[in-house]
Amino acid sequence: MEPSNAKKPVRRRNSKIKCLVWDLDNTLWEGVLLEDIQVKVKEGVVKIIQELDRRGILQSIASKNDYSVAIAKLDEFGLSEYFLVPQINWNSKSSSIQLIQQSLNIGLDTFAFIDDQPFEREEVAYMLSDVLCLDADQLEQLLNLPELMPDYVTEDSRQRRMMYQSDFQRKQAEEQFQGPQEEFLATLGMVIRISPAHSEDLHRAEELTLRTNQLNTTGYTYSLEQLETLSRSDRHKLLVASLEDKYGTYGTIGLSLVELGEEAWRLKLLLMSCRVMSRGVGSIMLQHLLLSAKQAGSRFQAEFVSNDRNRMMYITLKFAGFYEVSSMDETGVLLENDLSQVGGFPKYIDVQVMD
Repeated sequence: MEPSNAKKPVRRRNSKIKCLVWDLDNTLWEGVLLEDIQVKVKEGVVKIIQELDRRGILQSIASKNDYSVAIAKLDEFGLSEYFLVPQINWNSKSSSIQLIQQSLNIGLDTFAFIDDQPFEREEVAYMLSDVLCLDADQLEQLLNLPELMPDYVTEDSRQRRMMYQSDFQRKQAEEQFQGPQEEFLATLGMVIRISPAHSEDLHRAEELTLRTNQLNTTGYTYSLEQLETLSRSDRHKLLVASLEDKYGTYGTIGLSLVELGEEAWRLKLLLMSCRVMSRGVGSIMLQHLLLSAKQAGSRFQAEFVSNDRNRMMYITLKFAGFYEVSSMDETGVLLENDLSQVGGFPKYIDVQVMD
């Protein structure tokens, strides 16, 4: 299948799609809803939606329609639960996709959009050149498109939509909460578990290195085979972190790799899922590593490689007491922490460290 904007000089940083945005009329279903209330779902579409959901690919809607009528029809088809933050209105499709992107907080270059109308695809391709635009005539081949085929499906992948839905509940509760954010976080009953990465964690670990761009100190990626070797190495610490609260699990949300050198421990990679950006847990794994280095009597250094999205991780390192000691290349620097100000963990979260 050839994407409709494949011939344009479009630079897409990611090849894998994280969210597919559907048009409704003559795309998801046959016909135009406002002209015929008895529209029918296109053959094979239900299986496509369910399979993409199983693969962990999020789905949403950008449709020019009456919201209440369209949602009622999706409810009737038993499909509404599969779509996050559907944008059903009379705005441009590109503006709807931008609102979806802001709500999901993932890069536009991980979005695909499917629509039967060439005008709508062209409008999106022109306004959002990173979005992959697909013709509804190509539905039958959709599940075979490489961009929509993850290398593997993890437990976190299968639960991804539900985890986003739980997060929307948290955000709604936060908006209604009266008081400081730290008091709200204390109401969540958060528990974070930090443990060495075992074999059952490695697929998710590899997925995190490939999917996480913003809260990522270096952007280094590691194959499954490399991660298996690192998890068994006496000269490395490969740790994962999972998080849950009263609304449910966030899944595995953090990964760190430390090289245990003779002169100093060196943080090669620290990343956190963007879904926990506002939960105040970004620095907890870092504090655990600093404390471990201090107890081992080792110096602690960290590599940082800048991209156009991960400035927040540089700030996290600076707030934790790191200072630059040398440059590695045009975009990378080496930082060090003298371990004189290693702090404790926030009181609003239960930190459990597993051996």
